[in-house]
Amino acid sequence: MNIVVNGKPRSVAATNLAEVLVELGYTNARVATAHDSEFVPAERRAACRLKEGDKVEILGPMQGG
Repeated sequence: MNIVVNGKPRSVAATNLAEVLVELGYTNARVATAHDSEFVPAERRAACRLKEGDKVEILGPMQGG
């Protein structure tokens, strides 16, 4: 399926947001996620179904100063 991740087109096999994170290598990362501009808390990612063309944002904490 083709989705947009952080503004870039991606082809993924995953069908939900939790699977997308694993597929893209965010397995143990502490990140914030959004699906079509709506925040998705970690406990709801597996229930967040994706469809062709959906937009996903994955944001990690900023470091430095």
